[in-house]
Parts: sequence; C-alpha cells; structure tokens
Amino acid sequence: MNQGREALIVTNIRREQPGTILDVLKQRGWSSKIVNLEAGEIFPSPKSYNALIVMGGPPSANDTSKQTLWMPEEIIKIQEALAGKVPYFGVCLGMQTLVKVAGGEIIKSPQKEVGFREAYGEPLGKFYSVQLTAEGRKDPIFAGLPNTFPLFHLHGETVKLSPTMNPKAKLLAEGELVTNQIVKVGDNAYGTQGHFELTPQMLEEWLKVDPDLLNLGRHGVEQIRQDFQQLQQEYTQTATKIFNNFLDLIS
Repeated sequence: MNQGREALIVTNIRREQPGTILDVLKQRGWSSKIVNLEAGEIFPSPKSYNALIVMGGPPSANDTSKQTLWMPEEIIKIQEALAGKVPYFGVCLGMQTLVKVAGGEIIKSPQKEVGFREAYGEPLGKFYSVQLTAEGRKDPIFAGLPNTFPLFHLHGETVKLSPTMNPKAKLLAEGELVTNQIVKVGDNAYGTQGHFELTPQMLEEWLKVDPDLLNLGRHGVEQIRQDFQQLQQEYTQTATKIFNNFLDLIS
C-alpha cells in the first residue's frame, strides 16, 4: 500500500478520464487530484505530487495558443516534471506531449488508428496489437506480461523519435501499422499511444460522442462493443498489471 501518496491526473477533455488507472490508484491507497484543462482549470506544479499522469484528447501537442489555449502551459509543466524527475505516465496525447518535451516530433500518422481493429468493413481487419522491443522486454513496467498484447487506439498523429532527443529516450513497443507505440524517457517517464485505461463505461461514452468512432457507422460501433466484450478480461488484466508495475517502480 502507498498511503499518503498523491497523483496529479491531468485531463485534456472531460470524456478522456483515467479509468483503470484511477481504479489501481485507489486499490493501492493513493489519493489523486484530477484537473480538467478544457474547463479552464489550472495545471498545478507537478513537483508537489508523487506522480503526474496526463490523459489523451483530440488536441495536438503542436497546437499554438490560439488553437488550444492550455497546450503551451501543459508543455511547460511536463518539462518541469521531467526536470524534477517526477514519475510520469502519459496516454495518447499525454504520450505525444512527453515525446515533444523530450525533443521528438509530433507528425501526422501514416494511418489513423481507431478502435480495436485495423478495419471495420467486410472483411474485418485484424486486431491492433503492440510488440515489445528488446528494451521493452527487459523494462520492469512489463514484468509478468507477454511480449504482445492488444490495444485500443484513437489517434491521427504519431511521434517521431529523433537522434537529437533526450539520450535516455527508448522505444519500448512497436505496432505493425504505426511503429512508435510505447516510449520511455529517463528512468521513470512512460507514454503509450493506445488506451490501456479504457473501461466499458468510458467506451460507451466515447461511442456516443467521439467523431472518429461515429464515422465507423452503426455496424462499426457495434463491432467495437463486441470486440471489447471478447477482449475485456485480458485487456483489463494487462492494464492493471502495467499500472501496478508503474507504481511499484516509484514506491
């Protein structure tokens, strides 16, 4: 247990909540402060917390102050966290902001990845999955997990890892269509392009309002529901293990 520890959870839009991450924090006895940047709430100094967790959302890490008012400040606060060695976990946009802060680039994805599968037409595409790299196979955040596991996606941008990046930046997992899926910067900052935190309740909300999911049509939306029902036990176990491993590393 980690009584007395507190995580700062930063959301970029209301619907992209911490899900399974919050479940694990509560199980471990952590408290948390959730900040909604879209609602105009202030991103506090991460140095006052035992971990910083940044969630996803449709904005781009490249947005100017005129496009997403809070993004410049978000970048500054993540820089502050990395400089202060505050443990970090970023999801989707939270992974992209991590890479940007570390000196990488955010670019248009070679293929927009949406849902659990590569395609939702006839025939159905195969499930998205990520494969651990040599660095990933020896990283403690994946202890007790297989080298390959499924992952839900909802993104149109990806990260480009540059030779000029932080020398401690590592690629931990790759995808077949979009290569850079899970990264690590330094000793305790992680980012994942996909949504391990997904819960059935979150998925239902996203299926009702997210434009990319709605564009799949009624049959595509229903197939995503079926996919999650099929994968849910394995998916939740994988997510719970990753987040517990992350907390073990920083406890």
